[in-house]
Amino acid sequence: MTLSQRNLAAMIAVTAWFAIVAQFCVGINSASLSPVVRTIRFFSYFTIQTNLMVAISTTCLWLSPQKCVGVFFGKSSTLTAITLYIFIVGLVYNVALRFLWQPQGFARFTDELLHSVIPLLVLFYWWRSPEKEMLRWKYILVWLIYPLIYLLYTLAHGAITGFYPYPFVDVNALGITMVLVNCGVVGAVILLFSALLIWIGRRSKPTNV
Repeated sequence: MTLSQRNLAAMIAVTAWFAIVAQFCVGINSASLSPVVRTIRFFSYFTIQTNLMVAISTTCLWLSPQKCVGVFFGKSSTLTAITLYIFIVGLVYNVALRFLWQPQGFARFTDELLHSVIPLLVLFYWWRSPEKEMLRWKYILVWLIYPLIYLLYTLAHGAITGFYPYPFVDVNALGITMVLVNCGVVGAVILLFSALLIWIGRRSKPTNV
């Protein structure tokens, strides 16, 4: 890993950690829930889980690029998976969710970091990363595991507590059939952009900047 890559990883890591902590603090000030429930709900958002994934991975790439964990997160397959997930965060939010609420002030700032700035930074980091030409089509199915686990958790947690983090997975409001249709659409989008990232990666020239 070159100095410019480490510097970019550092910038993304600091931004992601700041955004996550700041968003949690915003939630503390605005929610009338117990600390335990508030924390569980906070980490039930795909946005938060994925930004946490970004924060951890880029921190390892920044501070420990030569150690096992840094090597793991630096692998083209791992990095592309994380890029895919955070890209989906930005895409779904900006296409389907942005206009459902209007955060103000500092909340608006953290919202933009989590849903727009960080996805773009990670996408740029991925674009400048080496070994994308080694990506394989078989990774597409592997990359579906995390979204599927998240969906199962969300449906199970919602069935128990009545809380669904996103309106398009709210079984109480939409019914299970419509929720599954919505999830099928999101799944198709994930498959599409998985294939697109692999296609771009396999046609890219070796990069080491």
